[in-house]
Amino acid sequence: MYKIAVIPGDGIGKEVMEATLHVLDALEIEFDYTFADAGDECKAVSGVPLPEETIDIVKESQACLFGAAGESAADVIVRLRQELELYVNLRPVKSYPGTKALFDNLDFVIVRENTEDLYIGLEEETEEGATALRVTTRNAVERICKFAFDYADENCRNKVTAVHKANVLKKTDGLFKDIFYKVAEDYKDIETDDRYVDATAMFFITNPQMFNVIVTTNLFGDILSDEGAGLVGGLGLIPSANIGENSGLFEPVHGSAPDIAGKNIANPSAMILSAVMMLDYLKEHGAARTVENALVEVLSEGKVVTGDIGGNASTMEMASEIRRKIEEK
Repeated sequence: MYKIAVIPGDGIGKEVMEATLHVLDALEIEFDYTFADAGDECKAVSGVPLPEETIDIVKESQACLFGAAGESAADVIVRLRQELELYVNLRPVKSYPGTKALFDNLDFVIVRENTEDLYIGLEEETEEGATALRVTTRNAVERICKFAFDYADENCRNKVTAVHKANVLKKTDGLFKDIFYKVAEDYKDIETDDRYVDATAMFFITNPQMFNVIVTTNLFGDILSDEGAGLVGGLGLIPSANIGENSGLFEPVHGSAPDIAGKNIANPSAMILSAVMMLDYLKEHGAARTVENALVEVLSEGKVVTGDIGGNASTMEMASEIRRKIEEK
């Protein structure tokens, strides 16, 4: 039995979470769910967007499923990353049938360092304007590069690309590039190369098939991840994982979408795919492929899908169809 923290959060987070748990219930795996609060609605009731009780629940669980947060998203997700030391942000860029993907053969992963760079928020006002401190440490770079190579090795991926801007940021990204190639020496069977971030942004449009696993810094990873989402149909189809040494948090990246919240029309695919990433994290690879394949079948048929991808099904109708495909197997 797996102990899982469940944070539905705000807006459509509740709806896609209900749909995802409905799908997971079709598996022959026991989950012990502990529900917890976080987000705007939680703040309105308790005065804080992320209660200490919720942090404790997540720390005591083997993994966490997170739905969405509204305006308080940064206060919730960033703090959870810090509290749980979730130093990896993992974002797949994968084409699925029946979607608005610009290419039908994409399957690469962005491994983003999650703890430093400009996102640590060390900013200050000056007489001239403001400054921000960019932090790059050897330990964090080595750790994220090693994760990227281990991920490639464990998932039969044969190439890792470092993305940086070392030609301009000679100290910080120069360090990132040097450590990347030092780590690569321990993975002789994996091809390595590196690209400047601006060139990478262009190649995402002109030749994205060249990528397999990308490892990069916090800011660059954030930007490239959303560009990657645009390649394969938008944020409504994109899952993510935040992973540390002892914990993992899995969430869609579409946000709380207050304009459609409560209407039961949100696409549950991103949340379901986030649960697929959780299953892989728990080493339940067979179950992960079962859920993913059922989703692919439903998307391919295009009969019971939500409006954003050409259908007229509700959130739960699409989830029920995915569950039916699993139970048929």
